[in-house]
Order: sequence, then C-alpha cells, then structure tokens
Amino acid sequence: MKFDTIQLCDIDIEVIDGDRGKNYPHQDELLKTGDCLFLSAKNVTKNGFSFTEKQFITKEKDKLLNNGRLKHGDIVITTRGTVGNVALYSNEIFYDKIRINSGMLIIRCGDKIDNYYLYQVLRSKWFQNQILSIQSGSAQPQLPKSHFHRMTIPVPDVNTQHRIASILSSIDEKIVVNTAINENLEQQAQAIFKSWFVDFEPFGGVMPDDWCLGTFSDIIESTLGGDWGKETSTGNYTERVYCIRGADIPEVKAGNKGKMPTRYILPKNFKNKKLIANDIVVEISGGSPTQSTGRVAAISQSLLDRYDCGMVCTNFCRAIKPCEGYSYYTYYYWQYLYDRNVFFSYENGTTGIKNLDLSGFVETESIIIPSNKAIQEFNSLIDSFHSRIFKNGQENENIAALRDTLLPKLMNGEIDVSKVRI
Repeated sequence: MKFDTIQLCDIDIEVIDGDRGKNYPHQDELLKTGDCLFLSAKNVTKNGFSFTEKQFITKEKDKLLNNGRLKHGDIVITTRGTVGNVALYSNEIFYDKIRINSGMLIIRCGDKIDNYYLYQVLRSKWFQNQILSIQSGSAQPQLPKSHFHRMTIPVPDVNTQHRIASILSSIDEKIVVNTAINENLEQQAQAIFKSWFVDFEPFGGVMPDDWCLGTFSDIIESTLGGDWGKETSTGNYTERVYCIRGADIPEVKAGNKGKMPTRYILPKNFKNKKLIANDIVVEISGGSPTQSTGRVAAISQSLLDRYDCGMVCTNFCRAIKPCEGYSYYTYYYWQYLYDRNVFFSYENGTTGIKNLDLSGFVETESIIIPSNKAIQEFNSLIDSFHSRIFKNGQENENIAALRDTLLPKLMNGEIDVSKVRI
C-alpha cells in the first residue's frame, strides 16, 4: 500500500530556529568545558551526532539565549554550509543541555509523528535528493526554513510509523554499538600514547636517555598536495578515484569511509597524488573563521584495498608521509596537539578562511623522538586497535547499506511492515 505524501508544513511537527539575537555567542565565548553544549557543524554528521569535538557556553550565557535549546526526542538538521545532515537527540545522549547554532533547525514531533520514523526519512537518499534540488545559495549552500516547510515526506498512520521505526532502530543499534567500541578503542590508543610519550609512565616518569628532542621534520619524509579533479569525464580527466575532504576525516578516523565523492582526475596527476598505506591526511583549510585546521585521518592498507580505484585528498588537505614506522606515532602525536589547540598559533587568515602553515608547524614544533625499539612496541600494540576499528567500521557500512536499501521500501509501502520480523 502506497502512503500519502504530505508537505512538512502540514504534518504534526514544530520547526524551531536557533537564537540569532544580540546574545548569540561570539567565538571567544565558546569554551572547551561549560554548562551547555553549543553545537557546531562538526557535531551533526551524515551518521547522526558526533561529539569527538565539543564547544560549550557558560550557564550565564545559556540563560541569555531564547530559541534553540534541544529537548530529548528532537531532531536537528543542518541548513547552511554542509546542508542536510540529521541527528536525533535520543535519551542515550548524556548531555542534558544542548543548543543548536544559527545554521541548524530543530524539528520537534507531536503525537501523530514518530520522531524516529521522521529522523530516518529526513536522512534518506530520497529526502536528501529533495534538498539538493531546492537548496539556495551558490557560495554557501543553504536550506531556508521556508523551503524546508515545502518539502514532502510519505506519512503512513502512526502505528505503521512506530513499526517502521522499530525495524530501523534495531538495525541502527548495532551501528551504535560498533561506533561506541571504536570511539573507546581510539581513546584507549590516545591514552597509551600520552602515557608512554608525554607522561613517560612505563619509564618511571622520566624520558629515557636514548630518546631525544626534535621536530616533525625529523620523522616526516614529505607532504603531498591534493586535487579536486573534475566532476565529469572530460578530455584527459578520466581516472576515477575517491577524494577525501576535511568533512570525511572523522568518518575515516572511525574506520568508516563514509560517502566520499568519486571524482575524475588527470591520470598524470593521479600517480603523483595517490595516497598509500600509512599516509596521514590533514585538513589545512578550516573553511571559516570558526572552523579550526589540523584534523587528521590515518590511511590504512585495509581501507585502500576495499576502495581499490585509489584515493586522493582535496586541495584543502595535505597528505603527510611519515618515515617508515612512524605513522601511528605521528598520527597520535598530531591528535594530542590538536586536542590542545596547538595549531591555532600556526594558522593564518583568521578574518576569512583559516589556513594552516603546515611547513612552519612541521619544521618548528618541538617534539619527542623515541627510540626505534619503543616505536616498534607502540606500533605492535596500536595495530591491533586499528584492525578492530576498521573491521567494526566495515560492518557498519554493510549494516547501513542494508538499512538504506530497506528504508525506501518501507516508506513507499512496498514491504508490509506487519510481516517483518527482526
């Protein structure tokens, strides 16, 4: 049975803007810790919420703001820049106070709309194609609230919505579990790095005598620029490759490729710009004054084997090529410094797009260079972590593909939900 398609303005939802008044937080009012989590575009991804990077406002600042505070059960959709990312503020999210920024909308469901059903519909390819067809703004894509209201979704009766939501949530639970495991593994690996190479805990709290000080230039052989290529095959632009953007880095870190765009690039450039195992991709252009640079992703052989048409990074990133054996060490050292805002002092263009002075950072930032024996022991330990992370990420991709295949069949009534058993 095919379900009726209805405009969003005619269904039982409330669409809420964030606060845009005089009390909207300035950049210097966004803190690493605080009373209320203030969402950035990095927190709302294609796969729901991500809290690997967080910013907060104070209790006093929160009280000055009007619209934009989330309630459990709300849906968030991004409406500026990266448009159409959707996340659900479920009861499992442990932040009690969350506000959206000015580039998002809150969707709050009434009794006649199941919020999990709506969440799945909004993130579906079917709905995302609507966004692509109507979003405005050439320099910075936007989805105005008025346009969002005019978009349509299939709306079965509420009992059918509940059943569809139950089917899809049972699939998503496995993705949530795998993602939580991967985040824990990544945190464990980072903790081991800090214990060994910052606090020197296995060495009695003192740096071993056979270690020394240096810079990243001592353990990095070279860096490699990126290339966007062409959207379509024209002339010599015929080689198909996956192109990693800064926005893809969190998903690559989690062991999940995500949906990197496949683009065309000159064959002669492809050979020179091709990523290889143990390369590290770093974001060197933040995109706006409020977005920082320096995020990194490690390129594994497993990742390259699965997407064997090849990978490059965009010209807003660089590929770092560490010396043999130093890939994990460089990656986690870079993460350690990123979490401590070290890259801020190496950025320029702070009144427009932020850019990282990569050569200045690599050549001048003082680091510890351990012995070869310590590096080998660290690699052996961390390699097992990364193998598990990739395996879980690959499983998540397969599960997500199953969900995305099933969703449109449930949405259009092609599958009788009363007969589905999970």
